[in-house]
Amino acid sequence: MSKPSIPQGTRDFSAATVRKRNYILNTIKSVFELHGFQPLETPAMEQLQTLMGKYGEEGDRLIFKILNNGLYEKKDKTALQQAWDGLLEKPSSNTLITERALRYDLTIPFARYVAMNFNDLAMPYKRYQMQPVWRADRPQKGRYREFWQCDCDMVGSTSVFNEAELLAIYARVFKQLGIPQISIKINNRKILAAIAEFAGYEAQLTDITIALDKLDKVGWEGVEKELLERSILADGIEKIRMIVAIQGDHTLILQHLRKHLAHIPVGLLGIEELESILSYVHALSAEATELVKLDLCLARGLNYYTGMIVEVGTTAVKMGSIGGGGRYDHLTDLFGVKGISGVGISFGVDRIYDVIEELNAFPETIYTDTQVLLLNTGKEFETDNIEVLKALRVAGIRAEYYADANKIDKQFKYANKRAIPYVIIIAEQEKASQTISIKNLETGVQEALSIAQIVQTIQS
Repeated sequence: MSKPSIPQGTRDFSAATVRKRNYILNTIKSVFELHGFQPLETPAMEQLQTLMGKYGEEGDRLIFKILNNGLYEKKDKTALQQAWDGLLEKPSSNTLITERALRYDLTIPFARYVAMNFNDLAMPYKRYQMQPVWRADRPQKGRYREFWQCDCDMVGSTSVFNEAELLAIYARVFKQLGIPQISIKINNRKILAAIAEFAGYEAQLTDITIALDKLDKVGWEGVEKELLERSILADGIEKIRMIVAIQGDHTLILQHLRKHLAHIPVGLLGIEELESILSYVHALSAEATELVKLDLCLARGLNYYTGMIVEVGTTAVKMGSIGGGGRYDHLTDLFGVKGISGVGISFGVDRIYDVIEELNAFPETIYTDTQVLLLNTGKEFETDNIEVLKALRVAGIRAEYYADANKIDKQFKYANKRAIPYVIIIAEQEKASQTISIKNLETGVQEALSIAQIVQTIQS
């Protein structure tokens, strides 16, 4: 028999890990709700046609497709074999084999939900969603095939004040989580479109953004090489480099953009949007004002972004992005509901966990396990133990009773392995004196106390 295992890129989570993750999730959730966002959940699987073609060529290849039920019942074996042979062909798969897939992210399912429920939603509609997603990616540090996303989006409003709200959410969450050296980078897809037009390659915006999105990983030489491979010539590459290479504060960068791109209508619009967003951020959040930086190399490869794009990282730990998002004006168009603009951000929970873990920055207060174990001293004392158990729980103390009649030393070993700080002993002596013995397993001190004194001892 082979040893049990789990799929590569997935993980089991122990109690300690779950508590740490819940700390992150609850922190994010509290900030979402502080800013007026409502919860939403969608199914783990979506129709394949809902997902395919929404994430670019590279994203489509990472979608986990689900085989149809009952393939063995198909009578046309020839057609089934042909469908199987073409399973991995782009842009989609044969419906004889697969019609559904695991969700790749939370944004497209959200857009589908809005389209399906448009007439019942109060616009603008603000939602947050905290669920796992799946990608057939190569597992590595900080990258998994099953991982959680925490998204918040607003649809039905074109005001860039919403962008500033989302940047303020990022700043507030990471401040509360205690993650240092946070950088919130922003750009605008309209600026990128203007850069492509300025370089003479307006029709190859996607090629340019895919290449620029890899700058942090491969450096400018790698970006240049990929641009050449995508048939962008040297003079066009030099024009792109001249725009994106500018460094400095917001004012300097925006002046640089106005100098070179203001004559391009989409570029001017992008510049004005960035100026307005930065103005709102300054008015709304001191933390966000400090953390938000313009980065003209920021591209984000997803095709559906149309305005501001954002990516969050930290230099405190070597890790990829821990958050990202942007404005999308036409996402619901894909599902037949036109004219609904939206903007949203996502938190990479698993990467955030890894960052906090590496920094050893989880607060001690989250390690909330059983505080006291009531030992099983025999059937004749079970009623007494249950009464004490109830009283402790009424007082808000996390308590459990060792139900199996095992040897006392085995029960002590259980308490030690669980790191339970106290044990309670009720036997003949305690029953005769109408007291309860409580032992501190860290100090070894044992006392005979009343229930009220025990509550006070554990809570102190």
